[in-house]
Amino acid sequence: MRCHNGRVAEDGRLVLAGAPIGQAGDVSPRLREVLGSADVVAAEDTRRLRRLAAELGVELTGRVVSYYDQNEAGRAQELLETLKQGRTVVIITDAGMPGVSDPGYRLTRLAVEAGITVTALPGPSAVTTALAVSGLASDRFCFEGFPPRKAGDRARRLAALAAEERTMVFFEAPHRLADSLAAMAEAFGAGREAAVCRELTKTYEEVRRGGLGELAEWAAAGVKGEITIVVAGHVPGTDEPDLDELVAEVDRRVAEGTQRKLAIADVAKVAGIPKRELYDLVHKRL
Repeated sequence: MRCHNGRVAEDGRLVLAGAPIGQAGDVSPRLREVLGSADVVAAEDTRRLRRLAAELGVELTGRVVSYYDQNEAGRAQELLETLKQGRTVVIITDAGMPGVSDPGYRLTRLAVEAGITVTALPGPSAVTTALAVSGLASDRFCFEGFPPRKAGDRARRLAALAAEERTMVFFEAPHRLADSLAAMAEAFGAGREAAVCRELTKTYEEVRRGGLGELAEWAAAGVKGEITIVVAGHVPGTDEPDLDELVAEVDRRVAEGTQRKLAIADVAKVAGIPKRELYDLVHKRL
């Protein structure tokens, strides 16, 4: 038993178990062992847990309970009582590490405050995997989670990150990818280097690299799967759009049949500059 802030806690143990992000073969022998021996396994999706256990040949001998966003607050209190009884509780989410844009933080915080041992079984992470394969600087980075869903909130959040010099990693839902990339192009500049990592470690893994403006246009056709976005950090003096290139892009679209006014509006939006500024520049060069 241990004392913490004047309180006594039993020798329970909370284990945060990193789950594979695509391939069951990526799990560690320790994860197999702990899943088979834990008193309670709290899973984001109990059906997916049972499928994973079957693939690994692991018999779940402990109690299996659901632990997801909608029931996390109440279930955390229940699991804390189990920990105080000296039991081992494992949290496992659908993929990656619990607590990183997934359920797990609330119970971890309660366990820490109660003086209960918290440990982790490290495993595959979409954050570090995407960062590694992106080809962008990885010596300093920050994880920004999911951008806000509402356009206004998203624009404000991204504007606040425009001067961030570290490489940034985001998660995004596939149906919001094009809008988020376009918003990033507007906030950071269309030429800012980025990588969209789709279905990492899975059969149809794809890493698409390029400027944010180019990636936004690519995503507009529709993208499926689990998405992680890696964006290069700001380098002072390098994010200003090349106006000659923007005019050339307008000319290219007009030559392909797009109306000049629409071409100017689209290019200005992707480049993140006022439409009127590009309009004046284009017409001065006609």
